Amino acid sequence: MKKIIIIVFVAFTVYSCKTTFKSTENNTASKQSTNDKTADFTLAFGSCNKPNQKNLLWDDVAAVNPDVWLWGGDIIYADTEDMAKMEADYNLQKKQKGYDALLKQTKILGVWDDHDFGANDAGVEYPKKEKSQELLLDFLGVDKNSARRNREGVYHSEVIKTAKGSVKIMLLDTRYFRTDISKKSVNGDQENRTILGEKQWAWLENELVNSNAQFNIILSSIQVIAEKHPYEKWANFPLERKKMLDLIVSSKANNVILLSGDRHISEFSKEEVSGLAYPLIDFTSSGMTHASKNFTKEYNPARIGKVVSSISFGVLKINFDKNSVEMEMRGDDDTLQQKIEQVYPLK
Repeated sequence: MKKIIIIVFVAFTVYSCKTTFKSTENNTASKQSTNDKTADFTLAFGSCNKPNQKNLLWDDVAAVNPDVWLWGGDIIYADTEDMAKMEADYNLQKKQKGYDALLKQTKILGVWDDHDFGANDAGVEYPKKEKSQELLLDFLGVDKNSARRNREGVYHSEVIKTAKGSVKIMLLDTRYFRTDISKKSVNGDQENRTILGEKQWAWLENELVNSNAQFNIILSSIQVIAEKHPYEKWANFPLERKKMLDLIVSSKANNVILLSGDRHISEFSKEEVSGLAYPLIDFTSSGMTHASKNFTKEYNPARIGKVVSSISFGVLKINFDKNSVEMEMRGDDDTLQQKIEQVYPLK
């Protein structure tokens, strides 16, 4: 791969919206204090976490002082139909030093991906998905009387209101309804293949069309924008991917940002979508206890900056006055691995 030349705070204009980019060369991260609360709203998120390995990042997450923590999937690596084992893995994670403290002071939301859903690359065919859903909701502390306990799938939304503005968070379930990805299925009838399923699509459309939030964050466990790699992604379902982008445009929801995990690497991907007055960014953050340390290269023409292939979590810092979001990849020992800032159009 050609050597990446890192440019600090180079600004460019897309659809009259400014994006600035800051990175560090050759994975050498910079130290930056995060103890002061400079943002109006701070969200932290991560994925790909093994509770039986040392969790090194929870003190760093706490230092960011997030208003919300989002699990982006693969909270545990159960990979089982033994529900007692899955429950034990979740209980082990709850006891992790640092995470137990975060539970007491921070709002926790999340979704699953394949390894905590129950099996590698699994979808609708996984036989224990009802019980798996129950265990995930237990882990997340969802009330026993919640409507989420009585419907299929773990998709969910919440609006977080602040003194200056509101943020809507929409968590997608990319497993419960997802068509299998066997070679025969992938090469078959595209119109009958789905990621979200009919009910979840209707729910998402309603959530976006009726959103009055200044920022709308959609969390998908798998990448939406990156198309060229050979792993799980929305591009494996091209009609579903197009439907997602079309819905973001037609809904007229303000300032949509995509978050994803799964890949054991972290990267920013950007797509200029016709009809949007700002670039659509997919911020991938993965993984928290293990990452692709031997990563060398992967073609992604939508990538901004470089790939971070060490353990990492993501941070969004929203400034309502500027209508801007700072997006950071952060690692162990309070390291800033990479950063961009997106300024969105004022209405």
